Amino acid sequence: MKTYLDCIPCFFTQALNAARLAGADAAVQKDILDRVAAAMPAFSLTETPPAMGKVIHDIIKVAVGSADPYRAVKDESNRYALSLYPAMEKAVLKSDDPLMTALTVAIAGNIIDYGAPSGFDIRAELDRALDTGFAVCDYAPFAARAKGTRSLLYLGDNAGEVVFDRLLIEELRRDVLPKDAAVTFAVREAPIINDATVEDARACGIDGIATLISSGCEAPGTILGECTERFRELFECADMIISKGQGNFESLDAGDRPVFFLLRAKCPVVAEHLGCGVGDMILKAPG
Repeated sequence: MKTYLDCIPCFFTQALNAARLAGADAAVQKDILDRVAAAMPAFSLTETPPAMGKVIHDIIKVAVGSADPYRAVKDESNRYALSLYPAMEKAVLKSDDPLMTALTVAIAGNIIDYGAPSGFDIRAELDRALDTGFAVCDYAPFAARAKGTRSLLYLGDNAGEVVFDRLLIEELRRDVLPKDAAVTFAVREAPIINDATVEDARACGIDGIATLISSGCEAPGTILGECTERFRELFECADMIISKGQGNFESLDAGDRPVFFLLRAKCPVVAEHLGCGVGDMILKAPG
């Protein structure tokens, strides 16, 4: 997905919110916005939004003197999501359709995003999601593909949210995937916004149910040209790819691999691109 002109004001809002969350004073906030403005003319609209996201957050890291300005909120997201895990697991196991419930919980968990322009209440969103539907729901092709998948590549998104990805992977392993299926879970190479790293995925228990790797990409998405050779080989060979979150969607939407996109549409640009409303839940099949 290319960058639209409407993305540009959002870049500045994201930079300002991140600077404030990192504890920058007004002078540093202004400096960050000036640096983002200076970088903007060189940024091509043919690039994906996550490419500019990396530029913005590199500026913030230098300005505030922290390689991981969101560390505290990521830790809190992980702890809180883990506290919800037993109730969400119970909801999945008691459901008449456990896979659909696990998908719903996983996508609802995508609300945990400090790069998006609105606030969130995790528990309220999870409860609401279990009572509402999807704007796009390619459930039948998802389930059919999973039944024959022997190699699944799952692209994680945010810290905390990973707990709900774990629930989905557990359900896929329990009832859907072939027993000998290999599952690989990929996260960001380095801290960027509140995206999950290997440290976050381990804290949320992913390493107990999947092979855990870094994609090699330091942007808030999956830019294949910036990923490791190992990741690109997995991406090209996997029977099925599950992509969580808006950043991964923005960077992979134009590809031709068997990618199923699970996300919340968090801005008007992406919502229009998908033909849905802001906040809607999406399960989109390839093509």
